[in-house]
Amino acid sequence: MPNQYTAVVRRWFEEVWNQGHEAAIDELLAVDAIAQGIAGPDGQQVRGPAGYKPLFHQYRTAFPDIHIAIEDTLVDGDRIVVRCRVTGTHNGRGLMATPTGNEVDFIGICIAYIRDGQIAEAWNSFDFLSMPQQIGLRLS
Repeated sequence: MPNQYTAVVRRWFEEVWNQGHEAAIDELLAVDAIAQGIAGPDGQQVRGPAGYKPLFHQYRTAFPDIHIAIEDTLVDGDRIVVRCRVTGTHNGRGLMATPTGNEVDFIGICIAYIRDGQIAEAWNSFDFLSMPQQIGLRLS
């Protein structure tokens, strides 16, 4: 099972984020999935593929070249921990900010519960404070 869990999260980051394949969200994210620690553009907790897609579009628009590199994985039971690095260039308006052309480079950790070959729940902790600082947004 550990290899299956690793395959799911590797596909998630590669196909959804690095390649921008929206259809992979429907394949890899359970209909009743909950994404803890991240909010959609409406400020609400993200649930299921329908709730995840606006977040996906927001970030893929802001960072068309976004790339998420998996640096470490650790499987424990039916959960997998992923430490990753996010890079990209702020060339779009997806974050309701004028594109700056600034590059971002920040880290994150995701713990995902895998059920029936899909992500059923994920607990996310990404350095979303440094990302706006790197694109030049002032937080006050």
